[in-house]
Amino acid sequence: MRRPLLTFAVLLTLATGSLGAAPAGTPPPLPYRMADTGGGSQLITAEAPDTGSTTGTVTWWERRGGRWTKAGSAPARFGANGLAEGSAREQGTSTTPTGLYDLPYAFGIEEAPAGTTYPYRKVTEDSWWCQDNASRAYNRWVEPRPADCRADEAEHLVTYGTQYARALVIGFNYDGPVRGRGAGIFLHVNGRGATAGCVSVPAEAMARILAWAEPERRPHIAVGTSSGPTAITRY
Repeated sequence: MRRPLLTFAVLLTLATGSLGAAPAGTPPPLPYRMADTGGGSQLITAEAPDTGSTTGTVTWWERRGGRWTKAGSAPARFGANGLAEGSAREQGTSTTPTGLYDLPYAFGIEEAPAGTTYPYRKVTEDSWWCQDNASRAYNRWVEPRPADCRADEAEHLVTYGTQYARALVIGFNYDGPVRGRGAGIFLHVNGRGATAGCVSVPAEAMARILAWAEPERRPHIAVGTSSGPTAITRY
């Protein structure tokens, strides 16, 4: 009687294991294939097919019980001239910088979505984002705009009623900013088409992301391509 019982146990184990296994040839979820996820338990990925793409996918992930799982996904838009390696990007090129970045805070013209716990700054008539390379406030929110930040080298945030209805600051070139590298890179609501270098998603997706993000879980965003030197898995 021992052999039939043992055989049944082995078959049951194999069957149970196969129920939870991914199909042969299916890669593990994206966060498992990345060089770094930022050290937190929440992650946003913004992936484009290649550096010439202006569209792709934003997915938000969370790690619970030691496993990364997908929390949501939406179509994304990138810079009008595609994507460029973040460490070598040049300002004014309308390219989205690739890399892994933190998300310092959120902001918006509209109120924060219900359930938002992320730091959220409300846009006013005096809110500007300085992109003037000669200014001490380069790549910073200023309110009001200082004299050394020229208006034609800054974004008056309230004038972007659609895009900046709600947004997250992407920490590209934010800590110790390099002049000429680029300023004002955000995850924001879609406008009419490709962006000037930001990542954008539909308004409903932006609201979901803001309600989902938790500062104590240290979310990051990884921006990259499906393969090649700027592959998202390299960051």
